[in-house]
Amino acid sequence: MDIPQKVNLAEKLASFSDYWSPKVVGELNGQQVRLSKMKGAFIWHRHDHEDELFLVLKGRLTIELRDRAVQLEPGEFFIVPRGVEHKPVADGEVEALMFEPATTLNTGQQRNERTIDNLDRI
Repeated sequence: MDIPQKVNLAEKLASFSDYWSPKVVGELNGQQVRLSKMKGAFIWHRHDHEDELFLVLKGRLTIELRDRAVQLEPGEFFIVPRGVEHKPVADGEVEALMFEPATTLNTGQQRNERTIDNLDRI
């Protein structure tokens, strides 16, 4: 068994610049730790079978829900329960860590030009 190495989030985030393209930086118990840079609005979508955690590291992220909006500042997280339609919106550049099952498709039940079937591992 390979013993994992520590992960430096700043170094990992500095290694890419594309928006809305999560990168896998760790795995445990069928879950993935993903890093993403975000800017602008994503799409309305839901994950029918997976909860999704957003932890903001830098910037301000709004998670729009159909009945309200949740503002996240650095150091804050929000868990979107499975089946809840949501749309992440980043007014400026946001760096975030997501924790979710490895089976979670970034666009949920939607398939479009933003769908990424195989996430990069960095």
